[in-house]
Amino acid sequence: MRIASLIGILGLAVGALALPNTSAAHVDVIVGVAPPAPRVEVVPAPRVGYVWAPGYWRWNGHHHYWVGGYWVPARPGWHWVPTHWTAHGARWRYVPGYWAH
Repeated sequence: MRIASLIGILGLAVGALALPNTSAAHVDVIVGVAPPAPRVEVVPAPRVGYVWAPGYWRWNGHHHYWVGGYWVPARPGWHWVPTHWTAHGARWRYVPGYWAH
């Protein structure tokens, strides 16, 4: 019985490793409701080794809600492109923040 349990646990562990990384998943969010104007945030004093990611409006399936700004570990040679919404005709597409060269 002990060996069967060990084999079952090992099988689950191997299966979990085979699952896709959810942080790498890309999901488009397109809504017909324009986000409100960005809120004015007081940006904290600079932190060595970090970049400030400004706050943004997020969609929860029913309405927009504000997500406050946060610090992102810096990547030398890259710049942070903040989370934003782009217009697509009468609809709006959510674009999560990302690093770019």
